[in-house]
Amino acid sequence: MGRAIMIQGCTSNAGKSYLAAALCRALVGEGYRVAPFKAQNMSNNAGVTPAGLEMGRAQLVQARAARVVPDVRMNPVLLKPEADTRSQVVLLGRADPDLTALGWRERKAHLWPHVREALHSLLDEYDVVVIEGAGSPAEVNLRSSDIVNMRVALEARAGVLLACDIDRGGAFAHLLGTWHCLTPEERALVRGFVLNRFRGNPRLLSPAPEWLEAQTGVPTVGVVPMLDLPLPEEDGVALDGPQAGADGGFVAIARLPRVSNLDEFAPLGPLARWVSTPAGMEGARAVILPGSKSTAADLAWLRAAGLAGAVTRAALSGVPVLGVCGGLQMLGHTVGDPHGVEGGGEVPGLGLLDLSTEFASEKTTLLTTLTDAETGLRLSGYEIHHGRTVAGPGVQELAPGLLWRSGNVRGTYLHGLLENPAYLERFLGWASLTPPRALDSLDARLDAIAARVKASLDWPLIQRLAGEGT
Repeated sequence: MGRAIMIQGCTSNAGKSYLAAALCRALVGEGYRVAPFKAQNMSNNAGVTPAGLEMGRAQLVQARAARVVPDVRMNPVLLKPEADTRSQVVLLGRADPDLTALGWRERKAHLWPHVREALHSLLDEYDVVVIEGAGSPAEVNLRSSDIVNMRVALEARAGVLLACDIDRGGAFAHLLGTWHCLTPEERALVRGFVLNRFRGNPRLLSPAPEWLEAQTGVPTVGVVPMLDLPLPEEDGVALDGPQAGADGGFVAIARLPRVSNLDEFAPLGPLARWVSTPAGMEGARAVILPGSKSTAADLAWLRAAGLAGAVTRAALSGVPVLGVCGGLQMLGHTVGDPHGVEGGGEVPGLGLLDLSTEFASEKTTLLTTLTDAETGLRLSGYEIHHGRTVAGPGVQELAPGLLWRSGNVRGTYLHGLLENPAYLERFLGWASLTPPRALDSLDARLDAIAARVKASLDWPLIQRLAGEGT
């Protein structure tokens, strides 16, 4: 049985996914066979495995870091929020309507056997499984239904590293308070604290780490600096970061309440501005309607926020408009839901593309390559959608069933379109914008992140956690 190292956090967005990816790449570099694992992800930022199954984007990146083929066992349960009190349940890569219909606490009995089986199968096949927790293990109201934090750590006998985002402030209180919320059996698994996203001189932290160890018996085993090396984001917290200025022009992206797959717009870099009001769109050189987990609800929000009119006015004035997946559906005439995938009914779209969409009960999930008839470019990406879209005579089909155009308005089901550098250059050229400095390849960033994180941790401790029992 392989060993498990688990990254848990004091809060959401403490950097767990980032640290887990770094550990995967660093341990692979030392010759271990490594697999990532997160029992349950709650995110609309998903991707597709080579087997055509759906899993969280963070574990896809971690599989890349571990240099292994993505496998849905690495993220057996994916919850995709559709409303404040409802999420679609994706089990082992497939949406499960029966589990979706169950209440939050009722699901544990159905999901835990799948989580346990996936975890043990990975432990049997790999030397080390790098496990990522979710939220915080200090959420004692969720302990009885936990299938992702300490329940997993106990099952895997994992060495737990508890991380906090020190850039937020209150780091030592977060660590101490989280530790106090654990049971004695759970505390015994915590092998070290990690201060993540630190700016400044680590020597100035003393005597706080020593004080914390005296309180808990747990050492601080890492001070990881704030790194300007981005990885694909797992959730919408990333949208709260710095926004693009208008001086040199920008691309306005509608900040839909249920936005999905937001990381695919990372190649826009500083040109991207996420907007929620018409005023935020003023001066935009291009407009993007991104994917949505609740197309009809987000379309209603788009109208209520005044953005529907702003997008229409921009399109009629010649500004390039791109809709991706749910955004594509919004640009058409109608969006129908005869099977109740998102609640049923039919709603009118913006009418900027001569398209009509109906949701099928089965979801399409696959890696896809197409040839764009407009640019002649060969483009790769992935599809995740229930929609089946039919074109009318007023729109040009650039790739069958996947890419359409009417003048300056384009729509596609291909997630990752702008991650194709040649197409990104064309899109920004239509907007008279200069492409930003290209991101280094994902592998180059993972190598750099792994090196910096490894240098910041008590690496002999990590080696002991990885080596025991292999």
